[in-house]
Amino acid sequence: MKKLGIWFPTVKCGTGTDVFTITLVKELNKLGIHAEITWLPHHAEYLPWFVHKPEVPEWATVAHINTWLHPRFIPSNFPVVATLHHSIHDPELQPYKGFLRTQYHNYWIKNIERKTIRRADKMAAVSRFAASITQQHVIDIPISVIYNGIDSKKFVPMKSNKVNNPFQLLYVGGWKQLKGVDLLEPIMKDLGENYVLYFTGKQSAELEQKNMPDNMVNIGYLSQDEVINAMQQVDALLFPTRSEGFGLVAIEAQACGLPVITTNGSALPEIVQHGKTGFLCEKNNVQSFVEAIRTLKETTGLQKEMSLSARSYTERNFKIDKMVHQYVEVYGALFKPISSDRI
Repeated sequence: MKKLGIWFPTVKCGTGTDVFTITLVKELNKLGIHAEITWLPHHAEYLPWFVHKPEVPEWATVAHINTWLHPRFIPSNFPVVATLHHSIHDPELQPYKGFLRTQYHNYWIKNIERKTIRRADKMAAVSRFAASITQQHVIDIPISVIYNGIDSKKFVPMKSNKVNNPFQLLYVGGWKQLKGVDLLEPIMKDLGENYVLYFTGKQSAELEQKNMPDNMVNIGYLSQDEVINAMQQVDALLFPTRSEGFGLVAIEAQACGLPVITTNGSALPEIVQHGKTGFLCEKNNVQSFVEAIRTLKETTGLQKEMSLSARSYTERNFKIDKMVHQYVEVYGALFKPISSDRI
């Protein structure tokens, strides 16, 4: 009897979708399910006709793709699961994408996704928000939600009780307006010397520090282990992003026991509980973020209470095991065992 085997034909693009695929394959193999990736070069995304079409491995029974994979690389007459990782078609993103990227998304990616989603036997999105945006602006079909999971044994709080003075905030993410980095400076100026923000990002971010207040510190690029260490040292994550298809860094921070101060919009209300695991602030409203941070610092016991709640909430809802088992159920529903004498 042929066993369940999951094949991932995937364009290597150096983003979080690569990490998702690598992690899922690793976890499936741990469960004894044969899973492998066939990496396609990055230009397969925009020049698919110049890339060799890979053959389906003999052991494979289900293909798992993401919605940006060109239909050329999707096997015909074969069970396919597709994951939607983003919300790029959200109209509110247009001011932050620029003209060329907007055209690329509207006239190339959207067309690919529409065909890919139609072809998939089962669709999953990383958030209700991502699913809703796609249903409104690409194609209206049923889409299940399977939240991304993290390794809660790796992302853990620091064991000892930390007492930071000044109150320490952390920003982790790209140095982009979409992520709300232009809000960091006015927020920190308003908060003053009793607060400090450590931020990551490109080295070019140093150029942005000319007018930055003294309570903002650039800590540059960090490896995953360095990010975890930074999260374990500070009091809260500050993440004033304008839109997220999921918001993985917020989950990672909560797993490390950090309250998350972020934007009330896109997928973030799905992963941060306002007043329990963090604060959801009005988008682009500096004062809303300032007030939330001050409340967290000045309310006796609140930071510790939220820290415990954040960790517990993440353990219940966003563990990697939960994500993997949900996908295994999807694969199992599509997989029809074949006797070895019929292979």
